[in-house]
Order: sequence, then structure tokens, then C-alpha cells
Amino acid sequence: MRLSVDSLRTFGAAALASCGVPDTDAALTARSLVQADQRGIASHGLLRLPLYVRALESGGIASRPELAFVRDTGATAVLDGGSGLGQVVMQTAVDWSLDRTRMHGVSAIAVENSSHYGAGAFWTDQLAAAGLFAVLTSTTGPTVAVHGGSAKVIGTNPLTMTAPSAGEDPMTLDMATSAGAFGKVIAARNAGRPIPAGWAVDAEGRETTDADAAAAGSLLAFGGHKGSGLAVLLEAFAGGLSSATFAYETQDIWDNPASEMNNGHLLIALDSAAFNGRTTAEAKVSALGTAIGASGDGVRLPGEIEYANEERSADALDLEDSTAEALLRVADDLGLPRPQ
Repeated sequence: MRLSVDSLRTFGAAALASCGVPDTDAALTARSLVQADQRGIASHGLLRLPLYVRALESGGIASRPELAFVRDTGATAVLDGGSGLGQVVMQTAVDWSLDRTRMHGVSAIAVENSSHYGAGAFWTDQLAAAGLFAVLTSTTGPTVAVHGGSAKVIGTNPLTMTAPSAGEDPMTLDMATSAGAFGKVIAARNAGRPIPAGWAVDAEGRETTDADAAAAGSLLAFGGHKGSGLAVLLEAFAGGLSSATFAYETQDIWDNPASEMNNGHLLIALDSAAFNGRTTAEAKVSALGTAIGASGDGVRLPGEIEYANEERSADALDLEDSTAEALLRVADDLGLPRPQ
């Protein structure tokens, strides 16, 4: 179903506002979700809007969270997100990071008591635009088995890394450390299609391509023991520096919308001006990108496909039927105009 980007942003913001979310916060969150779809990352896009609405209505996500800095030492901080929308919490973390990284050359902020923040590049792009290199990760609900096991004990533990480049889009890696994002499994389940082999095991630990069985079972980390090890350490970094809960301690809002997940995020930023200078650093990243791009006809830089997708879908989006139909149900349930 093809729908206009403006109508989807307007609708997403209206749906969240109808649940008590302030207009500015609602617009920010809707923009984040729509951009994910524009970039081809449907697992983090409007697929999740009905889930956010259910969690807001059930109390798992606070519509008007009381954000508070538990600790702020200058270059480091811990932010309590008050069980708010992850996008609202992360914007506060990004704004703090922009300010403190300029002051100190480097900053790190750990976030507790938050929820899903959408696609990570939405946040690191803001830092890259200011000449900052950034690394972002987060805990999630329990969805992934570690290498050698079959019980879901860790999360999809996303990793986002962005390096600004001279006169171009930044170079951005934005990935789940599971073989496939959990949102992609949900999208496949909603659409009634299988998932790729090697993504998941069922509740009995048998490899499966059935999306229903995968959702009931466990996802697998990418890259065998190496990807699994990376996922475990990201969980430790994202949840270990604050009071955030680890995945095995968390009930996912996919399972219970009333669950306050207490997700943890960690954002680290470095100001190139404090190292070899912004102009030099961005020129070097650009030169690296040029060399990589010239190394083969099929080579694409990290993030290149997503940025190109967003440009192509600046005005309208082709949403999967199951996602579009879910949005129309939300519109009808909330008494809102349907997106066009």
C-alpha cells in the first residue's frame, strides 16, 4: 500500500498524541518511525506504532515521563528515562552528548528506564552532522540465544556506529547482533511468510523458518560464536553501567504491553576537533569511502543503501500490506483520519 510520507508522519503523531504524548514528543517519535521505513528498515518503522499505542494505553510506556539525570560528572552521565518512549529519552541523551562532547572532546551517557528507541542511525546521524563520531547500543527484551544454547537469554542488542564524511552522507553501520532483527520476524509473522534459514530455533531448540515458531523460540546471533560474543558484551555495556535490566530480567512489551522494560542504552561520542581536527578527520573518512567504493562494482559503503532509499522515498512509502492494515485499524480504533 502506497501512502504519503507527510500523511504517515501526521497520522503517527496524532495516534501517539491521542494516548497523551505531548505534541513535540509525538512528532519526534513519528518522524523516527517513518524515516526507518523510508530507509528500508521496516523492522524499526511503523510496524511498531500499534505496539507503542498498546504500551501507552496499558502503562508499559509513560506518555509524559519524568526524565532525570541520576548522575552528571561533566563528560559522563546516567539518565533515567522515566519509562518514556525511547525516542523522547534518546533525544535528551543526544542533546546532552552534543553539548558535552564539544566541551570535553569525548562523552558517554548511560540511559536507564527507557524503551525501544527505533533505528539507531536516527540518533547517531545527529551527532555526525555536528562532526562527531558516535557509537550507540541498547538492551532489548529477551529474544536471542547465545552460541551453543537455545534459551532466549540476551536481546538483539543493536550496534550503531557513525563516522562523519566530508561533503557526503556519513558512513553508518546500524545492525542487530541477531542474524535477523526481531521486528523482521514479527513482520514475517504478520505477513504469513517464512524467515530465512539460520535466523532462529523453535521452543524445542530446532532450527526453524516458521516465523510463529521463531517468535515463540529464540533468535540466533549472527556469525556464530563471534557474533554471540559481541552481542553479550554489548548487553554488558548497555545494561551494566546503570540500573537498566538485562534481557533475561525483562518482560518484553511484545508479550505484555503493560511491562515497563527498563531498557538500557549507551551512547559514546568523540569530537574530531579534539583529535586531528574535523576537516582532516572527515576528509580521511571520505578518502576511505572512495577507496572502498572503487574496490568492486558491487561494493556499497555502510549506510549507503539506506540513505539512497530515504532519498527515493522522500514523498511516499510502499508499506507492507500487513503493516498498512494495522495502521488503518489503529486509526479506526482511535477515531483518527486514516493516512492517505
